[in-house]
Amino acid sequence: MFPTYASFTQAEHKERLARARDKLAISSFEICVSVAPETHYYLAGYDTWVGVNSPQALVFSISGETEPTLIVRNVDTRLATETTWLSDVRNYQLFADDFPGLVAGIAREKGWTGGRIAMELQSYALNAALFAELASALKPAEISDATRLLGDLRVIKSETEMRYVREAAGYANLGLDAAREALRAGATEIEVAAAVEGTMREAGSDYWAIPTEISSGPRTPGGHATPRHRVIVPGDIVHFEFAGVSHRYHATAVHTMACGTPSTRAAELYEVARASLAAGVSQCQSGTLVADIEEASLEPIRAAGLKDYANMRFGYGIGLAYPPVWLETLQISRGFEDRLVPGMVFVLHAYLQLDHEDIGIIQGGTWALTTDGLEQLVGGGNLPLETL
Repeated sequence: MFPTYASFTQAEHKERLARARDKLAISSFEICVSVAPETHYYLAGYDTWVGVNSPQALVFSISGETEPTLIVRNVDTRLATETTWLSDVRNYQLFADDFPGLVAGIAREKGWTGGRIAMELQSYALNAALFAELASALKPAEISDATRLLGDLRVIKSETEMRYVREAAGYANLGLDAAREALRAGATEIEVAAAVEGTMREAGSDYWAIPTEISSGPRTPGGHATPRHRVIVPGDIVHFEFAGVSHRYHATAVHTMACGTPSTRAAELYEVARASLAAGVSQCQSGTLVADIEEASLEPIRAAGLKDYANMRFGYGIGLAYPPVWLETLQISRGFEDRLVPGMVFVLHAYLQLDHEDIGIIQGGTWALTTDGLEQLVGGGNLPLETL
């Protein structure tokens, strides 16, 4: 039976599973015990955030064509059958049943003979205690990190994935319009956030993996500031970073606006950030090394004598995500050797953090690289400073 709320065809999930098995085989894994909700959704269609709350696992052999087995908490069995294409869904009672033992038993059913096990050791769904219990149940096998290996599968988007990203961007663009309407002297940051989030939800957005980030005035040097009951006053600059979401695919709006006329200094810094963003965006072409993109973005900042205040990477991949983060494995930053290719979707932002001046500026958005070139989907981008 086709699940009621499936986002992809069974054929697309099976093609992804085949690619996962091929990559895992190259690294000499015998079996995969996936704990990350993003992998569960991508390979099995299972749509839920609860992996960070209750242990779950997707177990599959690397060789052969046997169907994976999904293990969920018993109270979530109905959620699984709503979305997964898998027929083998098993459950357990939290705090009563032996979850690690169940995982080990299913691994043996799949033909595991003690060989190397792939697991997302960097997943927020895997805490130290759970890993120790799984390692004990699966000993003496070597459990190795497959976070990057499995995450890289998601970096290049299919046609359907790209459609969901565009839908998400539509929600985020509506959120930006709502921010422009709500931003006024006398409003609190939380009131503005309510307008943004309410508009996106009313339009159809799914829940987002990271809380909406809004900060104003002297709070703007906080790079990941969530809204508070601070009252916005004339002259404040205001940061916005939030995502629209469709079928768990995110598109992030990044923008700085001003309530009335900002200080001359804030306006000057905005132009530096704007130039930095434009310099980096100009290098986002197929085949470009990600480190070179960030280097280009830093040139206007260095020229302005502000290199010590650029404390954030220039960009990262985005798409399928669950709380508490929406980042993918792609990092557009120095120290990484990836190159851009069509099908990638990424957030780009220029950020200046001047704590001693109580000023922070962030400008950016979400872009898609297609065979037709680079396309901005949402965000402030190259807009001049908006004064509202």
